Formats: sequence, structure tokens, C-alpha cells
Amino acid sequence: MSNIAYIRVSTEDQNTARQRELFKDLKIDKYFEEKVSGKNIKDRPELIKMMDYVREGDTVIVESISRFGRSLSNLISLIEQLNNKGVKFKSLKEGDIDTTTPQGKLVFSIFSSLAEFERETIKQRQAEGIAIAKANGKYKGRVKKPIDQNEFISLYNRWQDGEIQKKYICKKLNVSMATLDRRIAEYRKANNKQFNSLY
Repeated sequence: MSNIAYIRVSTEDQNTARQRELFKDLKIDKYFEEKVSGKNIKDRPELIKMMDYVREGDTVIVESISRFGRSLSNLISLIEQLNNKGVKFKSLKEGDIDTTTPQGKLVFSIFSSLAEFERETIKQRQAEGIAIAKANGKYKGRVKKPIDQNEFISLYNRWQDGEIQKKYICKKLNVSMATLDRRIAEYRKANNKQFNSLY
């Protein structure tokens, strides 16, 4: 069971020494430090390394929750990942957020409920907005990404003949696999209608 410190500052010209000073009496076994914006988790390599490194029984300690997650949803997601691994979380600044204590678990549970409520509220507003737009005849749905039909058909036929894989088609057309699958289904449906109309 180890104490793991995660330290983050937003820019290269900021110093991590102040945060390190706060950890000096806590018997930290390993530090993860980075100078990067906290906006996107995928752009924080040390955070990703730390989340992979920690093991059951460890405790992740941060100077403040703002160093760990920039938004409530990010914070909840990260702490839930730690909880699933059996790893505790503690913030020095916000002492109530300490999942090693019953009080901290309660606070985190309240935060989680608020985050879920926020997500559901946003979904409900989106659904209501779409319903109003449809009623007014203004809703057009998601705009399809333009794809060169001749190129698509050529690639589709090569895929059907086993010459290429769908990943190759995605790369050539610059579309996701989900988009490609939808286009293939639409193309097959249209061709089946044309075929059936001949009889």
C-alpha cells in the first residue's frame, strides 16, 4: 500500500515546488508531475501513467481537486476509476474529499449524484429542444459527412472481394467505422430496392 502524489501546474513557467512542499510530511512513495492544462485527460500523460500504476490499497493524494480534474464530470470519472481499482483518493485543500473516511465517501456520493443529475438535465433539454425544432419543421438532424460516391463504391467492391479491410476504407474516406457501417447499410438497402424493382 503506497501513497502516490499527483502534482500538476498549467504552464511550463509555473513551478511544482510549492505543491511538493505540501507533501513533504506525508511519506509519499511515488510522485507523478506534469506541466500541462487540465482540460483534456487524454493530453495529461503523467495522469494516465499514474492511473495505470496505482494498485489496490494505494492512496492518491493531490494538493486540490482542481489539480486532478478541471470539471465535476472529469473528477467523478477519475475517482470512480480509482474506486473500481480499490484505490483511495485524498485532497489536501478540500479535506472533506477523502475517500479513506466515511464523511469523504458521503461527500463524493453527493458529488456523483449532482453530476448524474446534471447529465440527465442536459439530455432532457436537448430532447425538448429537438422536439420543439421538429414541431416547427426546423430540425434537420445530423448532417451527413460528404463522401465521394464513386470512390465509396470502388472501395466497397474491393472490400467485398476481400482485397481490403474496412479500416482501410475508413482511412481513405476519412470517416469513422460507425459512419462507414451506416453508409454500407444504406448502399445495400438502396441496391436491394433497385434489384427488386426489376421483378
